[in-house]
Amino acid sequence: MKDDVTVYTTTLCPVCRMVKDFLNDSDIPFKEVNVDIRPIAMIKLIGKTKKLTVPQTNMNGEWISGFDPVRMLSVISVESEI
Repeated sequence: MKDDVTVYTTTLCPVCRMVKDFLNDSDIPFKEVNVDIRPIAMIKLIGKTKKLTVPQTNMNGEWISGFDPVRMLSVISVESEI
């Protein structure tokens, strides 16, 4: 199964940069949605996560808030084994 990863970010968020750098360094492809330039996406994101912060990362349907590399790798690993 191909991993489906989307990272919701803002332009000036340093933690968002950490998440994107980690995913790039780990060779995990992802789609970035910058909610600064897509405010409707931010409204939908809040509705899904009930959180007002970024980064929010959706990995194969599982939401991860902030920078949590251990959890990110475990979600990818579990999905890859199935």
